[in-house]
Order: sequence, then structure tokens, then C-alpha cells
Amino acid sequence: MIAFLEGEVVDKRGDRVVLAVGGIGYEIQVAASTLARLPAVGRTFRVFTRLQVRDDAMVLYGFASVAEREIFDLLVTVNGVGPRLAQAFLSVLSPEAVRRAVAGGDVAALATVPGVGKKMAGRVAMELKDRLGEGDPVPVGPISEVREALLALGLGPQEASEAVARVIHDQDRPVEELLREALMTVSR
Repeated sequence: MIAFLEGEVVDKRGDRVVLAVGGIGYEIQVAASTLARLPAVGRTFRVFTRLQVRDDAMVLYGFASVAEREIFDLLVTVNGVGPRLAQAFLSVLSPEAVRRAVAGGDVAALATVPGVGKKMAGRVAMELKDRLGEGDPVPVGPISEVREALLALGLGPQEASEAVARVIHDQDRPVEELLREALMTVSR
């Protein structure tokens, strides 16, 4: 699994960005919200990713934050929502707006996404209510990087969240120190 890519923005247009990482150009499908947050061509940027393997292609989807990727991961579990439609949700609604809409059963807010009618919006709200509506807030900043590293090392989401909760009080330290401390709490 490719958790993220960090490299030079070579090209960005439409719903795609090309990042040069270690001499390789990765084409990444992105939502409009992620495209808007990309720096100018020639600048470095980190894109959190999700790889979707299909019969005819492997497609890399990119997100400006871990929160966006987590919402994407949940949306694609809903019957009838594929990766393209999940990215359409993220192009129109922030991760927090999706959480609020699902928690409040706000079908009208979810239906503002192009290609999503009231029936699909209702299905999204119903299927994600238990998993997203009252969920824990998604960590941001260095804490999100620590959580991402723990997940990449093979910890489960619950175990990673618990380890992050033990070091969240110390966010002013470098990520490496926070990760080391979080790993020490896991091994106890």
C-alpha cells in the first residue's frame, strides 16, 4: 500500500496531478478541493494516497489530508459509491461537512454533490451513520503523521488511535520523537 507520496508537482490539471518522486512520475486522481490546495508546478507537496486495483487499471487517488482519505475510504464502502463519486463528495464537502451531514441525517447537504440524488444521499447517511456520525475527531498536524506512520507499520486503527491519544498532549515535539514515544506505549 502507498500511504503517501511527497515530491515535486510536475503537472496539475482537471482532476489529476503528476508528482515526481525519486525519478518516477506518479499520476494521481484528486478531488477539486485537493487540486485547489496544490502549490505551483515545481514546488514540493505531500499527497496522501489510496490505490484502487481494477481489472483494467491501477488508479492512485490522492488527498490533501488524512481526514479526506479516511472519508474516501468510508464512502467507497457504501453500495453504489465508487472512487469517482467518493471524490465528487470531497470536491463539494469537507470531511467535517460530510461527518456533520451523516451525523445529522442531512440528506439535502449530501445531495448537493453532482451525481448524487436524494436516494443515494439517504443511503450514504444511513450506511455511514454508525461508523462516521459520532466518530472520534480526526487528528491533525504532527499527530496525524504519527497516526499515519503507526498504521503504515501495521497497527490497527483502534490501536493507532490509542497510541496517539497517549502522546497527544505533547504536540510541540518533532514527529520522530512523538512516533518513538507512541511506539513505546504500544510495546508495553
